[in-house]
Amino acid sequence: MPKITFIEHDGTPHTVDAEIGSTVMETAIRTGVPGIVAECGGGCSCATCLVHVDEAWAEKLDPRSDEEETQLDFAYDVRPNSRLSCQIKVTEALDGLVVHTPAYQGR
Repeated sequence: MPKITFIEHDGTPHTVDAEIGSTVMETAIRTGVPGIVAECGGGCSCATCLVHVDEAWAEKLDPRSDEEETQLDFAYDVRPNSRLSCQIKVTEALDGLVVHTPAYQGR
């Protein structure tokens, strides 16, 4: 099982097991990681599952879709490495992925 590390805005890390085929958002919700609200349940329609992908991993992910880009246009604290965690599918290649959760999720 791949491991994903979520780092809260205050620096608190949470390393959890992720199921292949799930999303990073589903992994956070299933394991009780704080900082991921996911109001829409993963439908790419609310941007409350925003994460900042660690720079070492940013280029290893698939590019943002047009739908994800649109949602990020309205999100809070968007950076070049921001992604919606509902749009990142867990694969073996993501074993060790590190993402940072923002202090606030919303628009």
